[in-house]
Amino acid sequence: MKGLCVAIVGGGSGFGREIALMMVEQGVEALAIIDANAAAAAETCDLIANHGGAGHAIHADIATMGPAHAGFDQAVQAMGRVDSLVNCAAVYPRAPLMEITDEQWDLENAINIKGTYHMCVAAIRHMQTRANGRDVAGRIVNITSVDAFKAHPQNAHYAATKAAVVSLTRSFAIHVASDQILVNSVAPAGMATEKAKSLGFLGELAAANPLGRAAEPREIAEFVLIAASNRNTYMTGEQIIVSGGYVCA
Repeated sequence: MKGLCVAIVGGGSGFGREIALMMVEQGVEALAIIDANAAAAAETCDLIANHGGAGHAIHADIATMGPAHAGFDQAVQAMGRVDSLVNCAAVYPRAPLMEITDEQWDLENAINIKGTYHMCVAAIRHMQTRANGRDVAGRIVNITSVDAFKAHPQNAHYAATKAAVVSLTRSFAIHVASDQILVNSVAPAGMATEKAKSLGFLGELAAANPLGRAAEPREIAEFVLIAASNRNTYMTGEQIIVSGGYVCA
């Protein structure tokens, strides 16, 4: 990650924050934390500074094209460029399959699908200005979920949006391959985040996993860092599934 400028959407808390702090450990030049929660983004940037890194907090509503693109533009202005984008923002309101409301569908689609789409478009337009047809011009990593690959009657609307992001990732990857922009996704299994702990999910996640436990966020973040870093020079359009065997089972 040394020398890279990275924008993390949804980096104000949870998994996005973990990714940011690990990137600081790996020598990233600068980070832009784009989040709908301005206070959370600022808190992450304080932690980045405490770890010796440079963070820029950016408040943006990614569900709408104009504000989403404006947020990305602020990241470019703050850091001078964006080498890698990590799309980590998502909402996860559980509901039984036969009881999902229009409001729940609209929220999931707005953040998980449209938000990811808007940020990819903004990043690609920026990265294309640096393309020379030879060197990697930029990298995008979309965080999906193992739920995109297995049935999930307790949260079908979330699973459907993550499957949509898998499809978007593939489409974007082919569209910009000639520009040497690499677009991949990382699909985690259930993680032992603070939110999962507070909602009481950990027992359920552990019981469903062949390894008998939920993943630690750092275990998944390792693969995000590889896909977003200079170490990735050839992988694009791929879905990196890190499930502890859950998808196989």
